Amino acid sequence: MRWILGFLMWALPVAGLAEMGSLLGGGAFGQGRTPLFQSREASGKGASLFAGNVEGGLLAPYPVRIRAVQPPSVMIEPASTAVHRIRNIIGQAESPRAGYDAVQHGAKIKPRKRPTDMTVGEIYDWIAATPGQPHAIGRYQFIPDTLRRVVNKVGAKRSDRFTSGLQDRLADVLLAEAGFPDFVAGDLGQQKFMNNLAAIWAGLPTSSGQSKYRGIAGNRATMTLAYFRSEVAKIHPS
Repeated sequence: MRWILGFLMWALPVAGLAEMGSLLGGGAFGQGRTPLFQSREASGKGASLFAGNVEGGLLAPYPVRIRAVQPPSVMIEPASTAVHRIRNIIGQAESPRAGYDAVQHGAKIKPRKRPTDMTVGEIYDWIAATPGQPHAIGRYQFIPDTLRRVVNKVGAKRSDRFTSGLQDRLADVLLAEAGFPDFVAGDLGQQKFMNNLAAIWAGLPTSSGQSKYRGIAGNRATMTLAYFRSEVAKIHPS
């Protein structure tokens, strides 16, 4: 009897280990089953529940999301008084008489229609058909390369009319590139902003009082530096 009791006391722990082995997939009752806490190496898969597996782990970190950055042109509020003022300053320098229907005076072959009655495609065709002459057009005197770039920037089509509204939208792209939003916010100095504008529009004077493109294709500043400065100061006095 003592021998039997001794055998049972010895056998019970071994049986318990066997049961635990079956739970983990290695015991007699675990044959052909998937272990409850099977390791990644044993399963051959990467979807372990709590493993540090970025793709399959339940506690894996969320993927990084990058916030889209808007293009500079959308930073300008088209209806703001400041925008109207700066557009008017540029218009005074570039097209004081014809405004939105202005065509560079050096163009010997003018378009057959007023610019505001033309489509973007018709303007492109006029440029292509009249090489060797200036092609600055509209209130803001867009030259061909700049015109194509800003048209693409705003998503305009060849079939769109070159209206005053479209011309303003195209000019706003250039204003944003010159730092207009930063200037209005007080983060860009007045003279720096004025020089940025003068680098885009030849009719505006730089801090030297002259056009940045003086003598090139007949360009010159069409307003004084004092007047330019006084008008810009009305938008944001620096």
